[in-house]
Amino acid sequence: MAKETTKAQPQKQVPQQSKSVFPLDKINLVLIAICIVLIAVGFALMGGSANEGSNFNYDIFSTRRTVVGPTIALLGFVLMIVAIMYKKKGNNKPNDASSEQA
Repeated sequence: MAKETTKAQPQKQVPQQSKSVFPLDKINLVLIAICIVLIAVGFALMGGSANEGSNFNYDIFSTRRTVVGPTIALLGFVLMIVAIMYKKKGNNKPNDASSEQA
């Protein structure tokens, strides 16, 4: 009976994957939630009853429905862009793994 010799096979080294980093921080998500609420409030202010048959409803041209509601909704949409792009001043961590030096 012959001895079986087994060579230790070199284990493959799996390259370390850089941990996935979510591009938005907690403050961004809070600001986005606030903007969604602003947009919903703006659309709610634009809502109301419509004309009913032969009676004309002058409330459809009220300031709340034609100026205040759309302004708040537009403000929510503009602030949404700001909320997505907002970055803290102290958060200057490089995301590129090749720039890290050991």
